[in-house]
This record gives sequence, C-alpha cells and structure tokens, in this order.
Amino acid sequence: MRVKAIGKIELLPDSIKDVLKRLDDVTKNYDEHFLNIALAYGGQDELIDAVKKIGVKISEGSLKVDDINKKEIESNLYTSHLPQSSPDMILRTSGERRLSGFLLWQSAYSELIFMDIFWPGFRKIDLMRAIRTFQKRKRRLGK
Repeated sequence: MRVKAIGKIELLPDSIKDVLKRLDDVTKNYDEHFLNIALAYGGQDELIDAVKKIGVKISEGSLKVDDINKKEIESNLYTSHLPQSSPDMILRTSGERRLSGFLLWQSAYSELIFMDIFWPGFRKIDLMRAIRTFQKRKRRLGK
C-alpha cells in the first residue's frame, strides 16, 4: 500500500516530516492501493496552491491560458501522485457528517463513509468495516 501525507507538510515539526518522508520512501513503489493522510490540510488552500502553480507556468511561458483543463488542474493538486484524481472512498471519523472542505475538487464521485469513532481510537477492524460498507455500495459515478 502506498502511504502519502498530503497538505501543507512544510508546516509540521521536523520530526513528523522525517517520519512522513521515510514512510513515503518505503512505500513509493506500491501502485495498487493508496492511503492518503491529510495533515495541515485545507481544501481551499489546496486549490489556491494549484492556481499558484498554474500561474507560475503561465508566467514562465510553459503553459497558455487556453490550455488549462481538468487534467492540468488535477496535475497541480496535492493528490497528483494518484493514478486517478478521484478517491474511491473518503472516510471521515469523529461522527461529523460533512467533508469540511476536504478534497473539494477530487471528492465529486467518491463514496463517503462516516464513522463515529475518533481518529486516535481508529483500529484495523474499523477500517475493515468501512471497506465492507464501501463494497456494498453501487457506484454510479455521476450517472
């Protein structure tokens, strides 16, 4: 399983950044299953960062305004390392029944799973339950 942290990782303490870097290095060759852990993350911040990256490309002359499309936007998001832009499942712990700006662009066709357990108490069995719930769903992907 590929494990990657997304968000403004540069804001985290060095000790956490080191652990996340090692985790990324150890799992970087996995390409079938992906676990993204959002830390110091905000969906609006992600979109702002993507727009800034695109703006730099335009100002450098490597991108024309008319060439901005869905693929270009997705290649500048925090999740650009994923083989598909939309996660199959988004799991929200804490009992909240909202996304709170999480993956604003990418969540359009994701299945949302909400669990009452808080993240520090999250166990393997909770993940298995979420996966089982996901497997029972019929995905329509906007149809």
